[in-house]
Amino acid sequence: METPLTVITERVDDIPLLLAQLQRMEVQPLLDDYFPTHGNWQGLSLGHVAVVWLSHILSQGDHRLNRVQDWVGRHQETLEQGLQQPVRALDLSDDRLESVLRYLSDDAQWRLFEPALNQRQIQVYDLHPKRLRLDSTSVSGDWAVTEDGLFQYGHSKDHRPDLPQLKLMLATLDPLGLPIATEIVPGQKADDPLYIPAIEQVRQTLSQSGLLYVGDSKMASLKTRCFLQATGDYYLCPLGGTQLKAEVLQAYLDPVEQGTVELQEIHYDYADGHSALIAKGYEQTQLRTEVWDGQTWSWSERQLVVYSLAYAQSAQQAFQTRLEHAQTALAALNPSRRGQKVFPDEDALAQAAEAILTRYRVKAYLHLTYEEQVEHHTVRRYRDRPTRVVEQRRFQVNYTLDTEAIDQQRRTLGWRVYVTNHPEATLSLPQAVTAYRQEYVVEHSFARLKGHPLSLSPMYLQREDHIKGLIRLLSIALRLLTLMEFQVRQALADHQDSLSGLYPGNPKRATARPTAELLLASFRDITLVMVNVRGQTYAHITELTPLQFRILQALNFPVSIYTRLGPESEEPP
Repeated sequence: METPLTVITERVDDIPLLLAQLQRMEVQPLLDDYFPTHGNWQGLSLGHVAVVWLSHILSQGDHRLNRVQDWVGRHQETLEQGLQQPVRALDLSDDRLESVLRYLSDDAQWRLFEPALNQRQIQVYDLHPKRLRLDSTSVSGDWAVTEDGLFQYGHSKDHRPDLPQLKLMLATLDPLGLPIATEIVPGQKADDPLYIPAIEQVRQTLSQSGLLYVGDSKMASLKTRCFLQATGDYYLCPLGGTQLKAEVLQAYLDPVEQGTVELQEIHYDYADGHSALIAKGYEQTQLRTEVWDGQTWSWSERQLVVYSLAYAQSAQQAFQTRLEHAQTALAALNPSRRGQKVFPDEDALAQAAEAILTRYRVKAYLHLTYEEQVEHHTVRRYRDRPTRVVEQRRFQVNYTLDTEAIDQQRRTLGWRVYVTNHPEATLSLPQAVTAYRQEYVVEHSFARLKGHPLSLSPMYLQREDHIKGLIRLLSIALRLLTLMEFQVRQALADHQDSLSGLYPGNPKRATARPTAELLLASFRDITLVMVNVRGQTYAHITELTPLQFRILQALNFPVSIYTRLGPESEEPP
């Protein structure tokens, strides 16, 4: 009898690259060191399980537990070669993955592990921390709310106030956006108190002072600014509505309108080489005094009064839209046709009208008046009921625009006041504006976490410890994407080079700043074919393209992470 021919095909794609990157980051040994497992744990270690799972999440864009075991079974040879040890699909069962999440949810161990992971990346990639960004986001889900639980109703940044949520605070390192500290707190927590604990976590990792922390207006509380001043660090953030009332902002603008200050133009150099005027402004100093840790601190604070062209344009458009929507909604309150809702009295109409002004935030710009209209309608005789006249009262709201207040508001739109304690010699007004303008870096991290490829939303888990563990696991994946992107961009910049062939349908389009998602996608359709004939296995892997060779070279990975899957052998007969 002839020996049957056995053919096994595996999709390799970006898996070897992901495993190599995770190995460089030392994720597996660090997890095994800081999260020791119970003596009954068998098979792959917790660190190895997490590495395989991270490869699945990043390769498939799917964090669901019930998809991993089958995926491992379909990629067993690729995973075993990448890990250099046997892998069983059962090692990645739902129960085992849940165990990983429970271990990662341990707050005490995570606070030891995260600094160790960060320090490893800083050493490997020779990073020199100077500036960090802090921001928070909310994650919503269909969860059960308990009194002291993680899931609570609060101000939703997902625009889903009907769903419980948790909050995630993130501190990232500029210029690459590498996560340095993550903090998960209940969803009803205010943002302001989250900054100081996040900064303390950063210090646990970096062990240095003199860093510049950049944040939005929620970081601008005087307590947070005093804390940074007292502990030897710097801050840069815009004043928000609580610190900058309309009359205070007008006081900053009076010298501009009176022509007593000279505005400095601020230009921005874009990645494509062109420069454009983006803002103009001036600065002044003010003495600040606040108490921190029982001691009174006084310092000179720089106040940067800046007019942003792009911000002004968007703010003007948003303000005009709010005014128009409010006028349309007010007009709709007045009955104009049969069947339309009629308010029973003036108080009910006024309540509805005031709610519209509040919703569109235009109470200061529209003045309302109310009038009562009495209408008489003749009802025709019907059977034994005679013709009669019916009196009907209708209430109508009228409005007038306060053109002076509207013009005054338009003059202030586009202006912001930034505060910093950083010396002007090393952070000029243009440098400060440019630094804050790059706030999109941390927003990009949130977009990756909540969208593709990490897909934190929608959340399929229900238990708090599982969800906390998953967010922490995904923060490791976020670090991988950030570091991969940073290394390739840096390599291209060093050689003044670019990559083409990354964009589907546009192969000639080149970029010197490719995203990690595009880099990983370029490794699609790499396939491993194994043929067993008479007890001898022959392997063949898809030949790498020039683009894939260049990416591996930029990442400083040997081609052997792929070629070892297809050892040299005779062609099957």
